[in-house]
Formats: sequence, C-alpha cells, structure tokens
Amino acid sequence: MGFKSGFHDLLRSTFYVLLCWPAVLAAQSPQPAGPGEGTADFIVILGGAQVGREQVQLARTPQGWIITGTGRYTAPINLTINRFELKYTPDWQPVELTIDAAQNDRPMRLATSFAMTSAINEITQAGTTNSKTDQISARTIVLPNNFYAGYEGLAARLAGSAPGTSLAAYIAPQAEIRIEVKGVTPERIQTPGGAVATRRYDVVFQNPGAPLAAKITIDDRSRFVRLEIPAASLVVARADLSSVATRAQTTRNPTDADVFIPSAGFSLAGTLTLPPAAAGRLKHPAILLVGSSGQTGRDEAVAGIPVFTQLAGGLADRGFAVLRYDKRGTGQSGGRAETVTLDDYADDAAAAVRWLRARKDIDRNRIAVAGYAEGGAVAMIAAAREKQIASLVLIAASGATGADLILEQQLHLLDLIDASPAERQTKIDLQRKIQAAVMTDKGWDAVPPELRKQADSPLFRSLLLFDPAKAMKAIKHPVLIVQGDLDKQILPRHADRLAELAGARKKARGAEAVHIPGLNHLLVPAVTGEVSEYGSLSDKTIPPVVTTTIADWLRGTRQMK
Repeated sequence: MGFKSGFHDLLRSTFYVLLCWPAVLAAQSPQPAGPGEGTADFIVILGGAQVGREQVQLARTPQGWIITGTGRYTAPINLTINRFELKYTPDWQPVELTIDAAQNDRPMRLATSFAMTSAINEITQAGTTNSKTDQISARTIVLPNNFYAGYEGLAARLAGSAPGTSLAAYIAPQAEIRIEVKGVTPERIQTPGGAVATRRYDVVFQNPGAPLAAKITIDDRSRFVRLEIPAASLVVARADLSSVATRAQTTRNPTDADVFIPSAGFSLAGTLTLPPAAAGRLKHPAILLVGSSGQTGRDEAVAGIPVFTQLAGGLADRGFAVLRYDKRGTGQSGGRAETVTLDDYADDAAAAVRWLRARKDIDRNRIAVAGYAEGGAVAMIAAAREKQIASLVLIAASGATGADLILEQQLHLLDLIDASPAERQTKIDLQRKIQAAVMTDKGWDAVPPELRKQADSPLFRSLLLFDPAKAMKAIKHPVLIVQGDLDKQILPRHADRLAELAGARKKARGAEAVHIPGLNHLLVPAVTGEVSEYGSLSDKTIPPVVTTTIADWLRGTRQMK
C-alpha cells in the first residue's frame, strides 16, 4: 500500500460511498485541558477478522506532546511499524512526524517537518527519497493512513467538540482534509470491572473523491478508545475495552434488564424491557426488535439518538415486553461477523423468539417481530420460517431488492454532491460492476482489487440478492409498515410497495402502511430528513405517535388481543 494509499484513500470510489454524506463547515469548539498520559494497546479488525495490533504511548514534555508507537499487521496489510513518533506543541500545533516501517518486507520511511502552514515530507521507498511539500492549516491533526497511533491526537482535539465542529487533518503525506463532527453521544462501556464513561463522535472525513463516515470514541481522559469505519468493515479498538464482556451503553429504561439468549453455539447479549408493575399482567405480549445494518448494538444509537432504547421504553409503557439485542459478533454477543449472512441474522432472531416463548412472564402466542431498516429484511426472513411469530412490523424498511436499494441510495448521494454527468456515470457503472460481481462471482477482473476486498463478503451478497417480493409470499402473518415521511435513506414509497406486496398475498391476514409526517429515518422530527442534519437536530426524542401506532395496531390483530 505504501504511504500514498490506505483505508481513507482507497474508499474514495467504493460502493459504500452511499453511506457517507456531505457536511457543512462550522467553528471549532474551545479546547479543554489536555489528555491523560500513558500507554495503550489497540487491536485492528478488518472484515470481522483481527489483522493487527499497535502499542501506543502518549507523553507530555516541557516542549509539548509526543505520541509513539509500534505495531504489526498480517495480510492483507502486511505492515510492520518499527517506529512511529509524532510531536506536537502544548497547544497541538504539529512539529515533527517520523515513521520507520516495512510493507511486504520492503522498508519505507516518512520524515515530515511542520511549519505553521506547511508540511515538508521526505519519503523513502525502494532506496529512493522524494520530497513533497503541502499547504496545511494551523493546528492540523496529523493522521497518516494505516498508522492509528495518530488518533490519540485526534481524540485530544475532539474532546469538548460539539456537532458542527470542523477540524483540519493532514493525511500525511497526501493532503489536508476536513473532519466534520455530526453528532456526539455520551456512553458508558460496561466492563467486568465497572463502567467507563466515554463519548462517541459521529464524524465525516471529507475526502477529495467522496466523504467517509466514521465513529470515534474517546474516554473521560480524552484518550482514543475506538474507531469504526463501516464502509471499510474496519474497527480499531483499545484492547482493554474491546472484549465480548464489554459493551457501549447510552441510556437505560427503568425496567431494563440485561439478558443472554442462546443461539447457534454462542449467546446473544440483550436487554429485556418489561412493562411497569402497574400494568398488572402475569403474562405480557412481547415485541422483538431487530437492528439495522453495520455493527449496531442493541440500543441502535445513531447521532446521539438511541432508537431502540426509546422504542422499548415507549412500547413497555403501553403494556408490551420488548427484547433488543447486540447482533452476533457485536457488543457483548458472541459469534463471528465475517462470514455472516442475512439468513444467519434471521436464525438469531428466531432464537430470540424461542427464548421469549420459554419465559413464564411472556404470552408465547402473542410475540411480534419488528425489523428496522435492514433489520426489516432479517425480520421478513425470520417470519417466513418461524410460524410461532404472531405479527410482523416493518419500520423504515425497504420494498426493493438490496441491489436496487443501494443503487438508489448512491444516486441520491450523487444528487446531494451535485456530481457532474461524467462522474455520475463513472460511479454508477463501477457500482453496477461491483454488485454484478458480488452476486454472480463473475467479472471481478473489472473491479479494482482493493474494492473487491471490501465488497466480496457473504453478508453483502445476501443483502444484494434479498428480494422482499419473494420473501413476502411466504409470510402469512399480519404486517404493519411504519414509515417516516422525511426518511431520505429509505424513501417513503418503499412503505407503499411493502404494503402492496403484503396485500397481494394469498390467505394473508391483513396489512397496513402508516406514514408519519415530519419524521426522518431515525424516527425523530427533522427539517430535511438528510443524514447531514442528524447531528444538529435539537429534538432527539421519538414522538409517542410511533409507539402508539405500533401498540394500537398489535392490539387490533387477532393474536394480540
């Protein structure tokens, strides 16, 4: 890969670009006190498999801050970091960067010196040294690709930042970009030794070709904890806070109880929310919430909005027991994510239904499954298999095939960035080539190797091939579709298509679509509904109409009376 390539650079034209959205520059928040000193060990996970480790130290000297590190990566990165040293002044103006490393056993070196507005690079590879000078902003954050020790500096600068903050970052030795803060979510990571207070920053790297969404978590000492780039299936996590015994926790409902659910050779970790004691029932009707795409935890927290926590609380107040869980290989759940498919996720949902049916406080004949976003596909597969499910609820779910949905979302992104006709055609042609290769395992010669590494996965193939029209034919349950009419990730017409499919079933037991004006994909009031405004929304509360709609409809079906 070398110094002029890496995860941020490789993703400029990836098929996952549709997940990233434009941002608006804003002023930087005041800088808090400096971070805590000390060492940290990080693991690097790509596509669900651990591919490397880095050992990092942050120290303060009279001259400022020093970040040092070493590390080693296996295939496909094949990188050994012999020396990483990055120096900043006390107010985080970069001074000097030195990297000695070897890629595929070939030595390479980067030495960068910084003035207030320039970076002078000496790049040595294959015995040849080249110079390169770039213009930079004052106090730019230095983030060389594939060297994650530099994220300690980003963590220090993110501390105290608010949504709308814009930070300059120099991707050494390539170019300077902006990092836009879209949302900030306080969390507590539960560990065997207690809870650790953290803050998760939803950010967008404004790369030259296309923006790239990421989640960066820091602790209460302003130290780097975790980086997630869903588009690259990349996770960099501090080892002490990354075991299956830990999970991020946003908010809790008063009657939340943590539970473990047996699945196929491992356990799913979840939270069961029961109705208040005043509800007076010995056995409660139940709802299983099935989460969306990516490594989502049980709270389905996006941009500071814990969607599932709020849904669980609202539905419990209306007399339902509600179960939500970490997807396999995520949070505190076991299992591995690198080979998973939608069918596997449906097996997990079915296991959760069986667990509910076995509880003495649950009415086993009145269990509904509610799938949110991509979880709608999982819920449909589970409902087609599991006859013990009483009703199916689809929330912000797609009525198109996975392949058509992703093309639709990419076209919407290209509209947002006002792409030229030539750029639009180039990106759509590449998208179609990638999707065709994934679905047929043919035509990979027309796809850049780095994009194949990201796209060629069982999960992505199963998503592209999923067709709700076929799945719906096997579903005999009553179906409710709930759709926010400002949803720009799953457009409202998808709800109408799902209702049409559900209504056309033979011997079906009812279908209804409910459109709720003014709500976005996260089910909260919005202005435009675009992802770019998620972090700046003032009202992060799901209105009662959402849970009232679901509860009233479920009580109106024969199984839920």
